[in-house]
Amino acid sequence: QVQLVESGGGLVQPGGSLRLSCAASGSIFSLYTMGWYRQAPGKQRELVATITSGGSRNYADSVKGRFTIDRDNAKNTVYLQMNSLKPEDTAAYYCRISRIGIGGYWGQGTQVTVSS
Repeated sequence: QVQLVESGGGLVQPGGSLRLSCAASGSIFSLYTMGWYRQAPGKQRELVATITSGGSRNYADSVKGRFTIDRDNAKNTVYLQMNSLKPEDTAAYYCRISRIGIGGYWGQGTQVTVSS
């Protein structure tokens, strides 16, 4: 069975950094797009960043220049490096892997709280 295990969330002060990891198992995902979504209380889940199988990256305007997404296909892992964190980045962050015509999977979510 496919499983996505997230790690790296936690409590951090404004201006700090966190690195999220999402390790996928149960298949080979080199042809899948990998990405991160987040959902704050009372708000819709929103796209944060994606990276395609070819390495093309896209970011939400709110995180551009502060967050970096990367992947290691040998480890079936996607990362989200988050720098210069702001209180408005506080949310549950969800890993997503997907491929058009095939389907996709969600991680369990990891909480990121930015507060002084």
